[in-house]
Amino acid sequence: MATLTVKNKMLADRIYLILGALFISSLVVSNLIFQKFFYWDFFGIYTFEISVGILPYPITFLITDIISEIYGKKKANELVTAGIFASFFSLLIVWASDSVPATTWSPIDDPLFTRVFGATAIAVFASMIAYLLAQYFDIQIFHFWKRLTKGKHLWLRNNFSTFSSQFVDTFTVLILLCSFGKIEWSLFGPLLLSGFIFKILIAILDTPFLYAAVFALRKKFGLKMGEELILQN
Repeated sequence: MATLTVKNKMLADRIYLILGALFISSLVVSNLIFQKFFYWDFFGIYTFEISVGILPYPITFLITDIISEIYGKKKANELVTAGIFASFFSLLIVWASDSVPATTWSPIDDPLFTRVFGATAIAVFASMIAYLLAQYFDIQIFHFWKRLTKGKHLWLRNNFSTFSSQFVDTFTVLILLCSFGKIEWSLFGPLLLSGFIFKILIAILDTPFLYAAVFALRKKFGLKMGEELILQN
């Protein structure tokens, strides 16, 4: 592991904070917008039918992979834990907002607000269970491959960890949403297939971004391949 100067440590802390902010905002937003579904015709090969909540979610896995590679397993797990608290806190705010009565002149009345955000509690619960399983699984698999390859083949651990964790995430959240009656069971198979394939495509597409981020951070902090930062004093 690399030891940093005071100046570089401050910069490393700042970068970690920015990545953490992007991670938590992506996670919270995905829970709030999940009720809208859209379709995407992928060059006539396959038509995806998926929730818009899936759009920011792959960003969280890209960020945890960057942090796992540069900052290490402990810092990645800390960020995942922070995301859990942020999601439950957002749930508390939505619940409080839904509980207070709207004024007669409010642009958004109570029934509309409840219709849009009423399922948020179930969504957050389902998402958190899936999130816990998938993110911790992703970090474990990522570091397993990192040890096995001795820090080489970043693309291998990035994609292998993401493919497996994204399947766990998609399967778990759909099982829970269907069990709570938020999604019809007849849609389980198509949504699982669409969601998983979409996430695989995103995982493949984000590999160059992971390489670019890791390359830039390694160069900035003088890290060797497989080496991690030490942020402790």
